[in-house]
Amino acid sequence: MRTSDHLPIITILVLLLFASKVANGSSFTDAQILINTKNLQINDSTDALSNWIILNHDHRETTPCKWTGITCASGEEGSVVGIDLSNLSLSGEFPYNFCRIRTLKNLSLYNNWFNGSLSTESVSICSNLRVLNISENLFDGALPELEPEFENLEVLDVSSCSFSGEIPVSFGRFSSLKILKMNSNLLSGSIPPFLTNLTELTRLELAFNPFREGTLPFDIGKLTKLENLWLPNLNLIGEIPESIGRLSLLKNLDLSSNRFSGSIPASIGGLKSAEQILLYNNNLSGTLPESFGECTSLTSFDVSQNSLNGELPAKVAGLKLEILHLNDNFFVGSVPREIALNRNLRILSLFNNSFSGELPAALGRFADLVEVDVSTNNFTGELPRDLCLTKKLTTLITFSNRFSGRLPDEYGECDTLTYVRIQDNQLSGPVPEKFWGLEGLTHLELKNNSFQGVIPSSISNASQLEKLLLGSNEFSGSLPDQLCGLSNLVVFGASGNNFSAEIPKCITQLKELEKLELQDNAFSGELPGEVSSWVKLSELDVSNNQLSGEVPVSIGSLPVLSYLDLSMNRLSGEIPKELGNLKLSVFNLSDNDLHGEVPRVFDNQFFVSGLKGNPELCSASESVLIPKCRKVSTKTIPVYLIVLLVSVFFLLLGSFIWLLTSRSNTFKLDQKQLPWKVIAFQHTGLDESTILTSMTNQNVIGRGGSGQVFKVELKSGQKLAVKQLWGRTRNQEMKSVFECEVETLGWIRHSNVVKLLYACSSDEFRILVYEYMENGSLGDVLHGVKGIGALLNWPMRFKIALGCSVGVILLAP
Repeated sequence: MRTSDHLPIITILVLLLFASKVANGSSFTDAQILINTKNLQINDSTDALSNWIILNHDHRETTPCKWTGITCASGEEGSVVGIDLSNLSLSGEFPYNFCRIRTLKNLSLYNNWFNGSLSTESVSICSNLRVLNISENLFDGALPELEPEFENLEVLDVSSCSFSGEIPVSFGRFSSLKILKMNSNLLSGSIPPFLTNLTELTRLELAFNPFREGTLPFDIGKLTKLENLWLPNLNLIGEIPESIGRLSLLKNLDLSSNRFSGSIPASIGGLKSAEQILLYNNNLSGTLPESFGECTSLTSFDVSQNSLNGELPAKVAGLKLEILHLNDNFFVGSVPREIALNRNLRILSLFNNSFSGELPAALGRFADLVEVDVSTNNFTGELPRDLCLTKKLTTLITFSNRFSGRLPDEYGECDTLTYVRIQDNQLSGPVPEKFWGLEGLTHLELKNNSFQGVIPSSISNASQLEKLLLGSNEFSGSLPDQLCGLSNLVVFGASGNNFSAEIPKCITQLKELEKLELQDNAFSGELPGEVSSWVKLSELDVSNNQLSGEVPVSIGSLPVLSYLDLSMNRLSGEIPKELGNLKLSVFNLSDNDLHGEVPRVFDNQFFVSGLKGNPELCSASESVLIPKCRKVSTKTIPVYLIVLLVSVFFLLLGSFIWLLTSRSNTFKLDQKQLPWKVIAFQHTGLDESTILTSMTNQNVIGRGGSGQVFKVELKSGQKLAVKQLWGRTRNQEMKSVFECEVETLGWIRHSNVVKLLYACSSDEFRILVYEYMENGSLGDVLHGVKGIGALLNWPMRFKIALGCSVGVILLAP
């Protein structure tokens, strides 16, 4: 059961105890004040103060010195001098009744949920306090004016609340105040000059308030005991006061992210105790004063994002700096060689300046460098070999300079490297094989250099890689399958190189891949067909290669693909209609060998430019770049051809019947005159015995309604087709067929009509001998015998039918 559930009982007990104490001439005890304040002004939803009880289970009075957050003067029976309720998730109004404990010196409510405003009347009760910390709560409204009785207050921390308005004038009268923290509120005034009266201050922290535009008090140097001056993001303007150099005990000076202008005062050399000076993100100009070299304790120096210029003084480089940030200025000249002798240097940041010359060759030889960023300057020469000599370097950024030569082999031993950007230089030669396989690498960017060689299999060791950017170099060979093991890869860019062979099909296993850029290479073969694992891929560019085959249908199932460029390849086939499922901002299939009708979703002005250079594509609508498709649809073509073929069939049948009836008496063979009636149309050397001996079952190659056909091969190697018409049972009918075929084919000589070479007949046999056709007949082709018909499309069939009809007409008398 929670303490709050006992409230009525506890209240009665307290009143009874109070009555007994009053009867004995006594006042409220510290315990009674603590209990009353807790019950009336604090919401303890987590029972953090559950041990605040006056009577234990034996009904004995307990001492508050053992209660949570309570500190007593001496021993368990002393008076309460401190209350620290930090980090207990308490809420409620400001518990000013705690201050009724006359011996209370320290009160901390840090990091809770107390809320509401503070009135002068309620806070005035706490005038005996030396420490008041109400930071990290929800207090709001104006800061209260404090009575002159707060003469013993040494620490006032109201930071990270929601106080607004001006800093009260009374805050400048705390003669004993050593720490004043008001940062991270909503104070909208300015830094009042009266704060410089607080000459005992060691910490003044006002950062991150929306002060109105104002200057730093010119006599800030009066606060000679200051050790920490934290004033970033306060909208300060004007120049840095010259008096700041009098703060000889100052260890941290942070005036960053304001709008200071003018030059850095030469007096800054007086900050001999300063370990950190942060002046970045202002409007400072001019050169670094030589007096910086007098800041002999300086370990961190950041003047980046200003308009400073000139050369870096040699004395500055000789300080025991651990962090040096000079980026985003206009510094010129070379980096002093003394900087390489600094054994304390950890972070060197010089980016976005105009430094030139070479980096000191000994850089990194004597110091444990962790981060080096010298990007966007005019540095030349080779990269220092010893940057990672002590095996501490994690970040190397040198892009947009003119570094040349090879990447040092020593970098391949730098196992601590995680982030490397050395693009946009003039580096050349092969990349060290061990460098490819650094296990800690997450970002490797080598673009726009002249690197050569292949990607080795050791790349598989770089299993943490998220970005691998190799574009615009001279890398060659094939992409190794080991790339497919980089399961964390998000971006892979290898455009503008000499890579060849096929794109590894296993590359589709990279489930985290968002961008794949392989354009401007010599890749061949087909695109990987199964891409269902690319659920995060938003950009695919394989343009200007030698890829062939069809566009994979599965690309249309990629859920977030918005950039698709397959142009300038040798892709064929139709455009898959499934690509219409994509929400594309870039669509380019131009300059390939695609054919067929463009899917309607791409048949518009937005996408049509991405289809040019495919002459066999056609549009269902009027398009500027794509010809319109024929009106005859694929569904009407077969019906049209069927009608035409039926017409030709009846035409042939009618012509055949006419021939039979009109010329049935042309050949009146005298069967009694000879056992065989022989007609030879060409010299073949045939005789009846040769024909009869070849007409065996194993030589039969076809049977039909009028007879059967044999294949005969002469000794000379010539091949013939022998057609035997049926005999006695169909004698008169077969005789008419025989005579018609002899008369019709005997006198025709045409390259597309089979030649009749020989004919003979008797009472028992009627035989026709033709030249042998190796590829079968027209019927075989039209009806798909042995798969031949699959070679004929409908336009070709139409031409054949038209030719047949013309031939029949020519045969008619």
